[in-house]
Amino acid sequence: MAHLLIQLSLFLFTFIQLQLTTSLSLSTTLQLFGSHTSTSTSTTTSFSVIDYGAIGDGINYDTPYIQSAIDACSASGGGHVIFPAGKDYLTATIYLKSGVILEIEKGARILGGTKLGDYPLESMRWYVILAENVTDVGISGGGVIDGQGLKFVNKFDVKKNVMVSWNNTGACYGDECRPRLVGFLSCRNVRVWNVNLTQPAYWCLHIVKCDNTSIDNVSIYGDFDTPNNDGIDIEDSNNTLITRCTIDTGDDAICPKTSTAPLYNLTAKDCWIRTKSSAIKLGSASWFDFKGLVFDNITIVDSHRGLALQIRDGGNVSDITFSNINISTRYYDSSWWGRAEPIYVTNCRRDQSSNAGFISNLLFTNITADSENGVFLSGCKGGLLSNLKFINVNLMYRRWTNYTGGMVDYRPGCQGLVNHSTAGIIMEHIEGFEVENVNMRWRGNHLKGWNNPLNFNPSTVNNISLLRFHSSLYQ
Repeated sequence: MAHLLIQLSLFLFTFIQLQLTTSLSLSTTLQLFGSHTSTSTSTTTSFSVIDYGAIGDGINYDTPYIQSAIDACSASGGGHVIFPAGKDYLTATIYLKSGVILEIEKGARILGGTKLGDYPLESMRWYVILAENVTDVGISGGGVIDGQGLKFVNKFDVKKNVMVSWNNTGACYGDECRPRLVGFLSCRNVRVWNVNLTQPAYWCLHIVKCDNTSIDNVSIYGDFDTPNNDGIDIEDSNNTLITRCTIDTGDDAICPKTSTAPLYNLTAKDCWIRTKSSAIKLGSASWFDFKGLVFDNITIVDSHRGLALQIRDGGNVSDITFSNINISTRYYDSSWWGRAEPIYVTNCRRDQSSNAGFISNLLFTNITADSENGVFLSGCKGGLLSNLKFINVNLMYRRWTNYTGGMVDYRPGCQGLVNHSTAGIIMEHIEGFEVENVNMRWRGNHLKGWNNPLNFNPSTVNNISLLRFHSSLYQ
């Protein structure tokens, strides 16, 4: 009997402990993530846009209802604004506030407006979703933000689409006057994760003057024939982490820039990229310094250019690491910048009014490339490349498209497109280049005019060290 009472007591203790643990876990989950319905209790952390009047039919604008939910959420101390699944929410620009996470459920879409009147007067604020001078903000939920970029195409062309430009407004000039998709401007503690960004009319995800940004498990898709639909542009921002992203777009995929301030401490890893331009590109806006950037474990597929530095405005670049990267580059129409280079490092003056910066301390390690063109490393007078290292680099060269080769591409500015013999590595204006365990292989019978592993002039290239460098036909 005593034994039975002890067993019963243990059972009751375990049951009560389990109930307390479950209750605490549920309470913690609700506090962290909120419920998916809006209530009036003090513990409310979630606000459904439906409760604020949104229809979600993809025809009528839901802008004021979405904004009301965001404003209420921020005023309450922050939480999640929910876009329930199964609906399309058409909107003009909406403004994200401090403490607010947009939770776009899987099966829900936010559709960006396609009219000029859908956006603010200043073109620098043309975004479907805009956060300015706020903290602790983000976007998640597994759903879609769609910029309806194809509605901005004036003429479809497999070489390069001709796009709408709102330059007749005077708000901006040239052929790139279109709204971006998502922008965080002068924000702190930004998190974008588990969301799909698709069909931007212009740049997709723009991070400007931000500190402490995390971008994780984001899928970005832009029409492959559309220009200027960059994937992720990181501008004048520090302490940025990009992980597990898939980017399939026409223009540059991951693009750090410096327009008004330096850019430090950016890491991008575990990503998959396809683009008709550069998969990773520093520049071309480069008025200030880049330092402490790491790109690791990235797959680049069928892109026009792999790893690129396009420095044109006097900023300096130092301490950059590219590691564990697989690259496939091929030719596309020459209207796109790029000539199928797996690695492209250039530093030159954009125009006569520009200064020349310096590029130093670049490490390329554990790189594998299958490409239609060679590596291009080019500094300039007064702007040398220095202390470059290639360690454990495997380069396979072959041709499989019918585009014409035999040119090097200095665009934008500088010398433009220039006729030049093709080589495994072309070097200009370099002081210090170390090569260790680099294998260069040549495959196929279509390599006419491309039988020179290294092309450089000793008058501009100094202090080259080759250790275990191999060049051979592919067997």
